[in-house]
Amino acid sequence: MAKHERGLRFQPTGGSRAPQIPTGKKQRLSIERLANDGRGIAFLDGRTWFVTGALAGEEVEARVLGAHGKVVEARTERVFQASELRRPMPCAHAGRCGGCSVQHLPHDEQLALKQRMLAEQLSRVAGVQPDEWAAPLSGPEFGYRRRARIAVRWDAKAKKLEVGFRAAGSQDIVAISECPVLVQPLQPIMSRLPAMLQRLSKPQALGHVELFSGSAIAVLLRHMAPLSEADLSILKEFCTFHDAQLWLHGEGDPQPLEPNQALGFRLESWDLHLAYRPGDFVQVNAGVNEAMVAQALEWLAPKADERVLDLFCGLGNFALPLAQQVRQVVAVEGVASMVARAAENAASNNLHNTQFFQADLSQPLGAVEWAEEGFSAVLLDPPRDGAFEVVRKLASLGAQRLVYVSCNPATLARDTVELVKQGYRLKRAGILDMFPQTAHVEAMALFEAS
Repeated sequence: MAKHERGLRFQPTGGSRAPQIPTGKKQRLSIERLANDGRGIAFLDGRTWFVTGALAGEEVEARVLGAHGKVVEARTERVFQASELRRPMPCAHAGRCGGCSVQHLPHDEQLALKQRMLAEQLSRVAGVQPDEWAAPLSGPEFGYRRRARIAVRWDAKAKKLEVGFRAAGSQDIVAISECPVLVQPLQPIMSRLPAMLQRLSKPQALGHVELFSGSAIAVLLRHMAPLSEADLSILKEFCTFHDAQLWLHGEGDPQPLEPNQALGFRLESWDLHLAYRPGDFVQVNAGVNEAMVAQALEWLAPKADERVLDLFCGLGNFALPLAQQVRQVVAVEGVASMVARAAENAASNNLHNTQFFQADLSQPLGAVEWAEEGFSAVLLDPPRDGAFEVVRKLASLGAQRLVYVSCNPATLARDTVELVKQGYRLKRAGILDMFPQTAHVEAMALFEAS
C-alpha cells in the first residue's frame, strides 16, 4: 500500500486562486479613469478597483470595503496627488456618510459625468443618440432635499443610541450634526434630533425617523412598542418648538398625532396643491421637480382636444398640470392608495377631466377598458425597473409622442430598443439633476412616431 503524502495540495482546474483581499486593508493606487457611477477605477495585480472619492489621474490610499472575484470596492482614505478638478468637500461628514458620493467634484463636472453616463447607455445598449441633446435641468447644488430618512439604532453593547445616516459601503450609522443638502427648514430639526431621541425611555424600541418639508413640516417616528405618555410629551414639545407635525408609525399605517393634520406640496406654476402621506412617493427636490414637470409638458406639447395617458402617475405630479391643458387625462398607477389620493388631489383642485386607474404596470398590458379609445400622447415616469412590458404596447395605443422620465439610464436604454422597434425615433434627451452631490442620474427623453 502506498504511503499517503501529507500536506499535498491539488490545484483546481485553471490554476491557483488568488488570495482574497481582506476588508479594511489599505492600498496605494493610481486612478486611471472614472466609472459611470463616479468612482475612480484602478488596476492592480489583475484586479479592478472601484474607489469612492477618487478622481482620474490621482494617487490615493484606499481602504477595502469588500472584494469578490477580481473586483475590489474601496473608499479613498488619503490623497497623495490630487486632480486639478478636486475641490474641498463642503460637508464635514463626506467620505463617511453614504449619502453624497461626488462632493469632491465641482457641480459642472458632476453634470458632465451624468451626461456621459446617459449618452453611453443609449449608445451602447440601444445604439442611438437623440437628434438633440437638451441642456441639463438643474437647481441649487445644496439645500434642496425636502425629505430624508434618518437611521436610528440602539447599540446594546455600548448602551447608546446611534442616530444619523448609513455609512458608505456598510450598515454602520454615521452621527450627523448637520446635512447641507437638506432644505433649510429641516436643518435645525436634524441638528437637535439625536439629543431629543436620547431622552426617550425605550430607545431600543425606536426605528427610523423621517423628516418632511412641504406645505407643512413633519417628523415621523417609527416605533416597535407603545410610547409612554412621558415620551409623547417629549416628542410633542420638540415638534411644537420646530412648528412641525408629529406623525407616529407603530402598528398599521403612519398616522398624525392630530387627526386633522395633513401633508402636501405645491406646484406653484400651475397653482396646484397635492396632498400626500408618509410612504407615498414624492420627488425630494422641489425646484427640479417643478422644472421637470414644465419641461415634460413643453416636450409633449399637448393640445386642448387631446386625450393623454400618464403611466406610473403617483399622486398626480404630471397628471394634474396636464389636465389643465387637454381634453382628458387617463392616469394609471400600481399602488391603490396612491390612485385614491391622486383622484382626491384632482377633485380638490377642481379638475374633473381626469380618470385614475390601478394596474400592475410591471406585467403585460392586456385589454383594458381605459385604453380602448387610444391616446395622442403618453407620459411615463416608471421606477428603476423601467417600463418594458408597457412600452411594448404603446404603439398599439396610437400615441404619436412619448415623454419618458427615467431614474435609471440602463432601463431607459433597454426600453428605447423596444420603442425603436415599434417605429419611434428618439428626438430629444437630457439629464435631470434631481440629486446633486450624488452620481444618481435621472433623465427625460422625447420619442416621436416615424
